[in-house]
Amino acid sequence: QVQLVESGGSLVQAGGSLRLSCAASGGTFGSYTMGWFRQAPGKEREFVAAIRRSGGIVDYADSVKGRFTISRDNAKNTGYLQMNSLKPEDTAVYYCAVDLGSFGAPRDQGQYDYWGQGTQVTVSS
Repeated sequence: QVQLVESGGSLVQAGGSLRLSCAASGGTFGSYTMGWFRQAPGKEREFVAAIRRSGGIVDYADSVKGRFTISRDNAKNTGYLQMNSLKPEDTAVYYCAVDLGSFGAPRDQGQYDYWGQGTQVTVSS
């Protein structure tokens, strides 16, 4: 059983930055692909970014490419999502998740095995 706890969500003005963290316990974090997803009010949860277990492969949704950076520190069992140039449309609950079996960085939510409880990011205009 893997437990994931997100933190770092907050209220920020448009153009600002935030760094989300995802602390993992109960497993071997360095063996898992990690992904970030988000769900805005009234919308379905969507892919944001993913990073392979070793960090060698990353993928981003087009809407965040060039603004967000996913990273991980396997020694600390923690993943990160650095979000710059935030826009009001980035407002959502952000979730981290881990995929125990993939070798890449999948976008498919169904491939992820464990999820955190989410952290709220609100971007004001």
